[in-house]
Amino acid sequence: MDVGLFDFELPPERIALRPASPRDSARLLVLDGAETRDLLVSDLPGQLRAGDCLVFNDTRVIPAQLEGLRGEAKIGATLHKREGPRRWRAFIRNAKRLREGDTIDFGAGVSATASDRAEDGSFALDFAGDEPVELLLERCGRMPLPPYIASKRGTDERDAEDYQTMFAADPGAVAAPTAALHFTPGLIESLQAAGVAHTTLTLHVGAGTFLPVKAEDTDDHKMHAEWGRIDAGTADRLNAVRAGGGRVIAVGTTSLRLIESACSEDGVIRPFEGDTAIFITPGYRFRGIDGLITNFHLPKSTLFMLVSALMGLERMQAAYRHAIDTKYRFYSYGDASLLLP
Repeated sequence: MDVGLFDFELPPERIALRPASPRDSARLLVLDGAETRDLLVSDLPGQLRAGDCLVFNDTRVIPAQLEGLRGEAKIGATLHKREGPRRWRAFIRNAKRLREGDTIDFGAGVSATASDRAEDGSFALDFAGDEPVELLLERCGRMPLPPYIASKRGTDERDAEDYQTMFAADPGAVAAPTAALHFTPGLIESLQAAGVAHTTLTLHVGAGTFLPVKAEDTDDHKMHAEWGRIDAGTADRLNAVRAGGGRVIAVGTTSLRLIESACSEDGVIRPFEGDTAIFITPGYRFRGIDGLITNFHLPKSTLFMLVSALMGLERMQAAYRHAIDTKYRFYSYGDASLLLP
C-alpha cells in the first residue's frame, strides 16, 4: 500500500510532553463499532463487559540512551535489542566517526566495543567486564524518551517513574508500552469489580517500533525484530476467555502484535518465546484479539497502519481528525483510545 495514505497533519502543540496526573484522568476516545464516544480512561470499566480480559505487557524500560567518546569524537547510542548476555544492537548517532573494532567510553567505568555494522547503520555493542549490563546502564544510561519529547525538553527524575507502567517487571525494553501508562491500582480494582480480568505477557519493545516508515510502499518496509514470550498458562487463560464468550482486549500494540504472532490460523493462542517482526497493515485478518487500547500514533508509522487494519483506514483518519479538533493529546504521554471493531 502507498505509505502516503497513512499521513496526516498534527499541530505540534498536540504532542504531550508530560503524562496526565493522575494517570487514569487521561481522555479516552472510544470507537465502538460505528459509535464514537469522548470519555476518560477512568470510565473504562463501563465500556467493557464482564468476562473480558485485558492483556498487559510487563516489560520494564531500561536506561538505554548512552553518551560516550571514541577518542575525542562524541558518540550517542540507543540500545534497541539484546543479542547476547553482553551484546546489544544499537542505533548510533555520529556513526561516521565509528568503525568496527572501536571502543566507546561511556564513563562511570562503562565501555563497549562496536562490531557487526548492519545495513540500517546500527552496530552491535559488546560491553566490557563481568557486571550485568543492566547494572552498567543504571550507572551511565538515561531513560530513552522518544525523540518528539526529548527534542523539546530534557529527561529528568520524573521520567524514571512516569515512563514505567505499573506492570513493569521484566527489564529489557527501550521504549514503554505506553497504553498501559494510563492504568492505576484503583482502576484495576474497578475493572475487577466489573468482572474484567487481566493478565500479562512480555514483549521487549525496541526503538524501531515507533519509527516512521521511510519506504514509499508498505511492501518495502522491514520491521525490526523484538523478543517476546507468552507462557502456556497465559495462552490457556486467553483461549478460555474467548471460549467462554469473553473478549481478549490487548492493552497496547505491543501486546496485540505478540498475541497475533502466537495465534494459529484456527484462532488458538499458543505458547510463544522468540523474536517477532510481524507487520500488520490493512487487509490483515486478526485471529487472537477482539479489541485494543492504544495511544495516538505518528503519521506514516507502522502503528497507525496497525490501528487502520483493525478499524479501517477511513474510520481511523476520521477519528484522528476528531481527536485533533477536540484537542486530544498525542503520542507516548498522550491520551488513549479504545478500539472495538
